[in-house]
Amino acid sequence: MRTILVGIFLLFYGIFTIPMIAVEAVMKKIDPKKSAIIAQKCVRAGFKIILFLSGVKLTVKGKENIIRDGAALYTYNHRGFFDILAGYSTAPMPTAFISKQEIGKIPLLSWWMKQMNCLFLDRDDIKQGLATILQGIEFMKNGTSVYIAPEGTRNKGDELLEFHEASFKLADKSKCPVVPVAINNTDEVLEKHIPWIHSQHVIIEYCEPIYMDQLERADRKHIGKTVRDIIGEKVKENAKEL
Repeated sequence: MRTILVGIFLLFYGIFTIPMIAVEAVMKKIDPKKSAIIAQKCVRAGFKIILFLSGVKLTVKGKENIIRDGAALYTYNHRGFFDILAGYSTAPMPTAFISKQEIGKIPLLSWWMKQMNCLFLDRDDIKQGLATILQGIEFMKNGTSVYIAPEGTRNKGDELLEFHEASFKLADKSKCPVVPVAINNTDEVLEKHIPWIHSQHVIIEYCEPIYMDQLERADRKHIGKTVRDIIGEKVKENAKEL
């Protein structure tokens, strides 16, 4: 039933946002940053409705750690599609996600993500991957935060996958802080029951920011392991509340 409700909502959302496509196309030429914020507001509103229709109880912890006066690199553990909904429903504006290339082929969703300056990463093309990271660095230098999953793919196990250290170049080169983000239970909403959506309690916690310029060179080199340990510990702690 919840899957049907979400499907109906997406159909009507797509129809009623057609006029916004024209408005956004004009806005992006006039003021790209403002256009991205407007798009994020529209998507956030839609995602909150989807969370409601899906029966998701979203608990947000560590709101005080969200950077409001500049850009940051938000690094999260990747459990499922609802990671994006939880992230965009709570992230500051403007924020862009780095997603796998396949997401860029989904009608409507990919269009809105592009309006929000989201980047699509081809994990099999090193050259294209580097270009994506460089583009992300420019976004962050210009005040747009970036959400990225350093595991590189969805994790189906109990332990976090190794974090790709290259992901943290975004923060190092842009001189922006890293905010670890621990997410629990999003895979229980959809991935473990595909195609059916199940009502679940999802927890997202924003951990204390890590400022790269305050770290020793050796610590910056292994920042991925440090962030992985922080997120892993929070995930285990929050699992006790589910």
